[in-house]
Amino acid sequence: MKKFLFIALIALSQVLTAQDKGTLKGLLTDKETNNDPLPFANVFIKGTSIGATTDFDGNYSIKVPAGTHVVSFSFLGYKTVEKTFTIKSGETVVLNQVMSAEEGVGLDEVVIKTSTSKESANALLLEQKKATVIKESIGAQTLAKVGVSNAANATTKISGVTKSEGTGSIYIRGLGDRYLSTTMNGLPIPSDDVSNKNINLNLFSTSVIKNVGISKTYTTFSYADQGSGNVDIGSKEYTKKGFSITVSGGTNTNVAGLSEDFRTPVINNDVTLGFHKKTFALQDLITNQGWGTEAMSTPINFSGSFTAANKFTVLGKDVAVFLTGSHSKSFTHQKGVFNSYRSNVLDNRFSDAEQYSSVANTTGYVNFKIKLNDNNKLKYNTLFVNTGTTNLYEQGRNGLGYVFDQDPQEEGAFVRDQNFKQTTMFVNQLMGEHKWNESNTINWAGGYNFVLAEEPNRIRNEVNILDITNSPLIQYSHVGDYQQRKSTQKIQDKEYTAFIENKWALGAKNEDDDKPYSLNYGVNFRHKERTFKSLFVGVRAKDFTAPSIDDLSETFTPTNFNNGLRLRVGEVDRYNADLDIMAGYVNFDFQLNEKFSGNLGLRYERDELDVTWDVTNYVGRFGTINRVYESLYPSVNLKYEIKENQYLRFASSITQTLPEFKELAPFEYVSPTGRVIKGNPNLEKSDIYNLDLKYEMFPQRGQLFSATAFYKQIINPINLAQARGSSGNFVYSNTGDEAEVYGLEFEAKTDLIKNDDDEGILNITGNVTKMWLKQDLLKDFQYKNITESSLQGASDFIINSSLSYSNKEEKEFITTLTGNYSSDKIFALGSPEDFANSASLYNDEILEKGFVALDLVVSKKLTDNLVVKFVGRNLLNPEIKQTQKVRDLITEVETNQTVLSYKKGSRLTLSIKYSF
Repeated sequence: MKKFLFIALIALSQVLTAQDKGTLKGLLTDKETNNDPLPFANVFIKGTSIGATTDFDGNYSIKVPAGTHVVSFSFLGYKTVEKTFTIKSGETVVLNQVMSAEEGVGLDEVVIKTSTSKESANALLLEQKKATVIKESIGAQTLAKVGVSNAANATTKISGVTKSEGTGSIYIRGLGDRYLSTTMNGLPIPSDDVSNKNINLNLFSTSVIKNVGISKTYTTFSYADQGSGNVDIGSKEYTKKGFSITVSGGTNTNVAGLSEDFRTPVINNDVTLGFHKKTFALQDLITNQGWGTEAMSTPINFSGSFTAANKFTVLGKDVAVFLTGSHSKSFTHQKGVFNSYRSNVLDNRFSDAEQYSSVANTTGYVNFKIKLNDNNKLKYNTLFVNTGTTNLYEQGRNGLGYVFDQDPQEEGAFVRDQNFKQTTMFVNQLMGEHKWNESNTINWAGGYNFVLAEEPNRIRNEVNILDITNSPLIQYSHVGDYQQRKSTQKIQDKEYTAFIENKWALGAKNEDDDKPYSLNYGVNFRHKERTFKSLFVGVRAKDFTAPSIDDLSETFTPTNFNNGLRLRVGEVDRYNADLDIMAGYVNFDFQLNEKFSGNLGLRYERDELDVTWDVTNYVGRFGTINRVYESLYPSVNLKYEIKENQYLRFASSITQTLPEFKELAPFEYVSPTGRVIKGNPNLEKSDIYNLDLKYEMFPQRGQLFSATAFYKQIINPINLAQARGSSGNFVYSNTGDEAEVYGLEFEAKTDLIKNDDDEGILNITGNVTKMWLKQDLLKDFQYKNITESSLQGASDFIINSSLSYSNKEEKEFITTLTGNYSSDKIFALGSPEDFANSASLYNDEILEKGFVALDLVVSKKLTDNLVVKFVGRNLLNPEIKQTQKVRDLITEVETNQTVLSYKKGSRLTLSIKYSF
């Protein structure tokens, strides 16, 4: 009875006390992120112990005694706001507040605690400023302003980065695919392309991108297989409850300007929304499917997408969900020339190389965040991407094509290549964060990735138009035999990856409640496996003709197979490959004083590569490789505050670049133009020594001026080079003993005009990179006294810039003009055809000429829920061109010859976004 009375008395006192209180509640929003909710901000009543933190949606609610009080709103790195209010017993008072970042020295204290802020340009600058390592990022807000549609284009807004024309491959500081690595939320992701180590970044639409970060210096947490840097795609998470839909339509000026109907491969009949349905076995397709092309009316680009986010409670735990889905289709057309030379002799000449392409993309993404309690959090991401690409390539339709030593004749050569490629990718990631005591926090993650890339039915014809002026009659080419063929190719990648790391904070806390030292140690694991197979079925039609190049199907009939057509089913080319990486690492973060901090690290990594192949063009067909590399990889990152908001950074490390599976397996892949790229079983890894020195100045919030000097030494550099011999192959090779790269980078972000509230309404960003590159060539790649060259794929001069205007009003109007330029770069190194006569018998390097790209984005918020946007890409529509120096065998004079050129057209898009 005494216990009961005591409990009743306590309950009664609580009721009586509550009757003397009111409720203070409201919403805190973040000015740095377009007034998105600001979670985890502090709200407390001055002079009391009453307080709370805002939830995921930025809301707070606290019980406050009746009377007049002062409430304080604070968030680390943001201006503290105090407001006086009066509340009565039982009353509810609503106080909302917009929070903004502090100016000047206040920015030093920013700790990024919310996923929201990592989409903001200002917050990412603050993170860059606080970080010890050299890292640059671009967030979702900036991507929207500059009209970026995918991660590949996003990277080109960062200093020293260029994108290969027509692909999702990027170059950081002049070094391409094999010298960089790609991760999503810190975990490796596989490639979708047999030729590449890294995923095609075009597959990542901005609907799933929170930010894109590029680390140009190395820390031992990362895998050592990177020379130029790491690209990390930060995927979106829940920030606020809502639902939105976006629809858009547009055209490519090259497509809109067609005088004829847009043509597609016959394979397109088996494709729906980017998904291919197999109807016949490859051999049966010879007679059961045509060999011609299809026509469709001038197509329109279109896309539709949605996003949805919500938060709810399950078993007392906060669960936040963000999901998005999209589907799009776009069309391109380009027409130009293609020529090739071997040993300074014209090998191919086509003045009307033409390509029709379409890309259908379907994306689905889901993110779950679960807060078990203040010390334990879980996160799960799953990403599905399906991309279907149709490609129809023709050269020689005008009857003026030329192929050296072609039979039945060299003139009138015509090539048609029809293909469809479907790439299906799943990325699955589970992550956890656990603070198990005041000084130790464990972070872990595991991932399973799957990629299926198929070319289910590629059709290739090589014929001769016998007399274009009098008759379109054709005869089938037969120098190589079976030049009329259908083929299939399939790549399947599986990957398992994981890490676990403990962060051990050491030392006495400073005034910011942080400890000055941290020992971080952990392990990484990665297992990647690939299966590859390719099969062709060829037809020898030496003695057959057809009425024209558009009537080839009339030849491949059962009757003609009974009357001389010869069918050959090739043997399956295949290779299997595995990559296993085990690593342990430790790094030490330190803050010696207010001026000097840094990170010292050491990593042990064991890499094992296994490749087994069975391919037709390899002597003996069969082969195998086992490579094991074990080494220590150190890293040093130092940061010194020269004076307020000015920093000097130094970084040094040793990294490597491993050969990719396709670069090792000796399989030959023929591009639509006829260029052959072949693997090289003798390829070895490269070791890379890196040095960086960077000066940064942050004058005010959102402003940055920086200058960087960097140096790299590459042992056994790997490059794509032309091989000797009549085959005209391109082969990946260790082209030199050593290469050196020197460079300077300059970057600026500032406001040109501000409004009365001191907000920038006209701002400019720009970066310039200048590099000097040199490698000493091995004897196999020396010709006409050339013993040194630049690196394949490296531009020595790069400029990226943007000019943006915003009226900063409630119904915001934004317009942004962006420009990019990268200078000439080597597509493939040259080589001698004959060592004894290398001064005259050689293949000079092929150069990709530099060009300027200009994009414009204009958007207007018509209502609180409706935004209209216009995007114009590639407005200047420059000529994309490759050239090669060719020596006249009679006059001995070298001239620059065009080997490839086209214009890809301007892309114009109008979109409407409605948010509920």
